[in-house]
Amino acid sequence: MAGSAWIWALKGAGWLLVAATLIPFIRSDAGFVRTFDFPRLQVAMGILPVLALLLMFGRDRTGLALLVALAACLAYQLHKIRPFTPLHAPQAVAARDTDCRTDAKVSVLIANVLQDNDDHESLLRLVARHDPDLLLVLETDARWRDALSPLTARYPHRVEQAQPNTYGLLFYAKLPLENPEVRFLLEDDVPSIRTGVVLPSGERFTFYGVHPRPPHPGQSSAPRDAELVMIAREVRAANGPAVVAGDLNDVAWSRTTTLFQQISGLLDPRIGRGLYPTFNAKWPLLRWPLDHVFFSDDFLLGHLERLPYIGSDHFPILISLCRSDTAPKVQDAPEATAADMKAGREAIEAVK
Repeated sequence: MAGSAWIWALKGAGWLLVAATLIPFIRSDAGFVRTFDFPRLQVAMGILPVLALLLMFGRDRTGLALLVALAACLAYQLHKIRPFTPLHAPQAVAARDTDCRTDAKVSVLIANVLQDNDDHESLLRLVARHDPDLLLVLETDARWRDALSPLTARYPHRVEQAQPNTYGLLFYAKLPLENPEVRFLLEDDVPSIRTGVVLPSGERFTFYGVHPRPPHPGQSSAPRDAELVMIAREVRAANGPAVVAGDLNDVAWSRTTTLFQQISGLLDPRIGRGLYPTFNAKWPLLRWPLDHVFFSDDFLLGHLERLPYIGSDHFPILISLCRSDTAPKVQDAPEATAADMKAGREAIEAVK
């Protein structure tokens, strides 16, 4: 009897993993549904031991049906993850030394610091070590703004929107900014940044700093999805050099992020290189890529790195890029179909 109960428990776990794979197929904005976009790697890793144990101990009629279902689910989860591994061709091309002029380079550091985190010094040391040209700090209240005031000597250009609701953001720049603005695209307590940035070469690009609200269970993902689509459409309409960075509260393989890329035409440097999971920094077995940098094909990739722990539940991300005349010739930017544009319109209409 005990052995039978163990097998049934194993089968129950298997069917739960099948359900976790199938739930994201539901066309719903419900946070409970959209949350299952995130743990694809964890679900795949959970399927492996269940498959192995069923092969050894559960090959009856119901066990064989579950084996087939789990094998199909594993194949699907790996298919979704594979683009973010070296098994896939890189989407963003790495720059060679001869491709990049010094005055056309820019480095960006993004850090969601966790508003309640009081380890300000770890971030200050990290910034001093890497010395990025642009720094976007998320989840920043007035206390964080004051703690980071030493950065003002190094970064003469700033956009500051400190807030007590975990959606404050601070943007520091060594490079000149043009028409910087804080915008509230959909929710009056969730800001984003848009600004022009002038490289030492005199070339310009538009920088978007974003941190939409996440789709927690019990909440809709519609505002997050719509905000990302709105920015994607804006990038597409401008048709110029652009960088979009921040904590998107979405994983790189979700249908929303895929739609964002298709509409915007921006490149994801993770594709063909790795997952670079940034959240949750405190839970090694539950991590996924929430912090992103996307850029237009006017840039080549110099360097991409997940930085060390700074007391937050997110790891920072550091990226370096360079403007290059050859970049558009050697990279294939995503292209939107009519169906993508229709899906984008529907995502925005869902919140109106």
